[in-house]
Amino acid sequence: MLVDSHCHLDFEDFDDEVDDIVGRARDAGVGTMVSISTHLSRFDGVRAIAERFNDVWCTVGVHPHHAGKEGQDSPSRLVKMAAHPRVVGIGESGLDYYYDRSPRDRQKISFRAHIAAARETGLPLVVHARDADLDTAEILRDEMGKGAFTGVMHCFSSGRGLAEAALELGMYVSFSGILTFKNAQELRDIARDIPEDRLLVETDAPFLAPVPNRGQRNEPSFIVSTAETLATIKGLAAEDLHAHTTENFFRLFSRAERPANL
Repeated sequence: MLVDSHCHLDFEDFDDEVDDIVGRARDAGVGTMVSISTHLSRFDGVRAIAERFNDVWCTVGVHPHHAGKEGQDSPSRLVKMAAHPRVVGIGESGLDYYYDRSPRDRQKISFRAHIAAARETGLPLVVHARDADLDTAEILRDEMGKGAFTGVMHCFSSGRGLAEAALELGMYVSFSGILTFKNAQELRDIARDIPEDRLLVETDAPFLAPVPNRGQRNEPSFIVSTAETLATIKGLAAEDLHAHTTENFFRLFSRAERPANL
């Protein structure tokens, strides 16, 4: 089976279709999905979907785009909300200097609060980083010095330096449909060198549909194409890549329950 470690099933792109989307994912061999929180104000909707399906889990957090209005100054609210048994991670949080939709100082403060919540709860941190490699690495290193936490660099599309920094800190690296894009050779080169025990795959649905579905609305069933590309890059049989990434997921997201057939 495969795990879609990062999708957004609560987004309006999927309104009234979630049952069909989850069904198509199951038919494609996706045995587990994580629906990722981007706003605390919308967490009830994220949680409700995770409660509806036994193979869908969720996280709690504030995307850096929304750090200006909903960013957290301390971990307390995140920790409280993360007590729900369907929550398996903290985030997504991090830094996005490409769009700069929130002040950078607010992004940094909220990012550190999410890291503190991950440390306190023992749940993995889901990190968003775009055009902010140096600051992301600096904050991760600084915070790791305050006490250990686990996490994943989601939808990785940054430079080799950030990948290496994350690996040095014991984190995982997750690849999305970007890996299949024609102009993503540098990213494929990075993926080739990531150890097999640190790899995850994701869709980031509804965004970034992989080839051959590029340009369409993405959904968890499309993760098969990304996994196929990653297997080719790594020189692995598809079933071995599936096994590695699934095992890695359940090692990192340890609160998520394995399907009965695993």
